[in-house]
Amino acid sequence: MSYAIRAEGLVKKYGDFTALDGVDLEVPAGKVVGVLGPNGAGKTTTVRILATLLRPDAGHATIGGHDIAKDPVRVRQLIGLTGQYASVDETLSGAENLVLIGRLLGLSRRDARTRAAELLENFSLTEAAKRPIATFSGGMRRRLDLAASLVGRPRILFLDEPTTGLDPHARQEVWDVVKGLVADGSTVLLTTQYLEEADQLADSITVFDKGRKVAEGRPGELKRRVGGQILQVRPTMPADVPQVAAILAELSGHAAAEESGVLTVPADEPLLVSAVARRLDGAGIPADELGLRLPSLDEVFLALTGHAPAVATAEPAAV
Repeated sequence: MSYAIRAEGLVKKYGDFTALDGVDLEVPAGKVVGVLGPNGAGKTTTVRILATLLRPDAGHATIGGHDIAKDPVRVRQLIGLTGQYASVDETLSGAENLVLIGRLLGLSRRDARTRAAELLENFSLTEAAKRPIATFSGGMRRRLDLAASLVGRPRILFLDEPTTGLDPHARQEVWDVVKGLVADGSTVLLTTQYLEEADQLADSITVFDKGRKVAEGRPGELKRRVGGQILQVRPTMPADVPQVAAILAELSGHAAAEESGVLTVPADEPLLVSAVARRLDGAGIPADELGLRLPSLDEVFLALTGHAPAVATAEPAAV
C-alpha cells in the first residue's frame, strides 16, 4: 500500500505539558483519515508538525515520501492546509484572495487569474467572486478557504477542524466539497471534534486522547470493537416509556438507557428484537422505532477515553 503520510513516534512538549506522546500515523494515498479527539488531544499539534510549521521534539515523518525535517521545502510543495479559522483577507474579494495566493506561489498574473476562476467555479462561488469577503456567509468563507488551499494543486490536504463554528447547513456544504476533492484523487488528513463528521467523511479513524493514539480503524470496526449491536425503541406515547424500559430490562438482562424518549439496551441475543416486538404487541404499546444498530461514534469515544469528546482543555499555541 502506498502511504501519502507516515509518522512514527512524534513527541511535542510545551514545558511540563506533553501535547504529543509518541504518536504513530499512516494515511494511504487517495483516502481520508479522520483524527478524532477533544480539544487538547494533540490533533492540531500533529497537523502543524506534518505541515512543517512546528518541529517535533522526537520522532519523524514523511509526506509523499519526503522527510519533513530534511526536505521541508518539497513537503510544502505537496500539501495544502486549511486551519480551524478562515485565513482569507476580508478586505479583498474572493477572486482577489485567490489571485494573491497564486502570485505568492509563483504563478504569472494570467495563470493566477485563470486558476482563481477555475476554483471559484468549482466551489460555486463565481457569482460572489467580486464581493468583499466580509459579506460572505460562514459556509462561503470556508469554501473559499478550501479553494485557497488548492491554488497550488496540492496532492495532500490537511483539514484541521474545517467546520468549526459552522451551522449544520454550512457544515454540509463543506462536507460535499471534501467528498468531491477525494473523488478527484486527493489525500486528506481531517481533524475533527464532530463524530458525525468523521463518520460521514473518513475511510478510517484514529482516536487521540491526551496526546496519545488510543484506537484506530474503520468507523464500523471501531463500533464493533466497543460491543455488539444496540436495540433501540422509541415508544409512540411518552407515557409508555417506563413500561417499555421494564420490558427491555426483563428480556435483555440490562437496564435500559433513555434519552429524549428513545430507549436502548445491548442486544446480546439475536432473537431479542422479535421477543420485544411480541411483548409490545401483547401489551398494546405502539412504537415509532424498533430495531438494531451499531454503537454510535459518541459511544465509541466514551468507551475508549472514558469521557465525552467535547470535554478537555485547548492545546497551547505554537511558538
